[in-house]
Amino acid sequence: MTLTDIGAAQVMQAVEEFDRLGRRAFLERYGFGPSRTYRLVVDGRSYDSKAIVGAAHGHLPGQRPLKPSEFSGGLDHAVRLLTDLGFRVERSSAVEADADADRLAERIAKLRVASTVGGPRLYQPITLLWAVGRALRGEPRMLSWEETATALRGLLGRHGLRGERPRPDYPVLALHRAGLWSLEGHTGEVPSAHGDAALHQWFSEQRPEGGLAAPVHALVAGSGQARVAVVGAIVERFFDGLDEVPLLEEVGLYEDSVADDPVHDGDAGPVDPVAAAAQYEKWCALVDRREARDGVRYRERTVRDPLRSGPARRAVLIRCGDRCENPECPGQPDDRTDRGLPLLEVDHVVELAAGGRDHPSQMVALCPNCHAVKTRGRSRDRLREILLEVALERHRRGPLPS
Repeated sequence: MTLTDIGAAQVMQAVEEFDRLGRRAFLERYGFGPSRTYRLVVDGRSYDSKAIVGAAHGHLPGQRPLKPSEFSGGLDHAVRLLTDLGFRVERSSAVEADADADRLAERIAKLRVASTVGGPRLYQPITLLWAVGRALRGEPRMLSWEETATALRGLLGRHGLRGERPRPDYPVLALHRAGLWSLEGHTGEVPSAHGDAALHQWFSEQRPEGGLAAPVHALVAGSGQARVAVVGAIVERFFDGLDEVPLLEEVGLYEDSVADDPVHDGDAGPVDPVAAAAQYEKWCALVDRREARDGVRYRERTVRDPLRSGPARRAVLIRCGDRCENPECPGQPDDRTDRGLPLLEVDHVVELAAGGRDHPSQMVALCPNCHAVKTRGRSRDRLREILLEVALERHRRGPLPS
């Protein structure tokens, strides 16, 4: 039994059967539960992706449908098969987004790469960081080979710190083999990342479009926590002993916004307190892990670290319940930003240059008026003492209801 025997024709036969029987009868017939995370989208209609793949196997000559226990519906199996066949797969809920982010970070940390005396080659890490930066900015997932090659040649030339040649075909093919990169618009099989002239010729003739695999792109585009986990895994595994900051700056990942989720109309509203507490704990855990690593790997020139400050900022905004955390606040503005968010600024009570920490226990959310008092008001010293106690107490207590 192998999923790779399944083709687009068998998938469409399963889709047609799904439409004929209806969802409940289809799932009961094949013994599957509803998809919790991923869904197949065909002509605007959604289908339970794992169940479709299991049923599709039964449409192969001489084969039977697969049982749920016989394969995985995740990124490495059913989702990868469907995306490789050219189908669109979307995330159906955020229930498993955090777990998926951890799994994706683990996969990236275990990528097989060539090594040098100084450490692992940076072809794949540079390519991934470039693509994650594009996802953060909302740029298209797929690009022509000409655009991809031009961008990666420049990045490899400027940031290939372990002798990497400006050869974008190597990392693209390696990431495709790892299931993290999609290549579309070509004929025949995709070659492996070996050789030289043959790879040049294949890309010159085929000129495929490429980009992050659809589920990976959806995850890093829509989840700040996923971006932080992925970028952190890349930096920790591949850039030990190197300065990754110039690369992160160029690809747009050296900002606190790396941890921000996209905000859509209608998003600003009451948050379930249990969910908020869980989110706060997860962000704080990311901050703590990053801070523990930085204690060993401290660099004089790097005062701020968005992989720590971004998560810390997100945690504080969850904790404050949309209200200024200054207990003496005379009243924050009722107005909101264009995205419907409260007018709040997250600030370090003790500045980093003075020994402060990028940690929620030393950071507060302040309205513009209180922020101005804390920064340049005559009573700023007294207020800072109050805010330091508030930050520590709020951190111990957790999020307030919004």
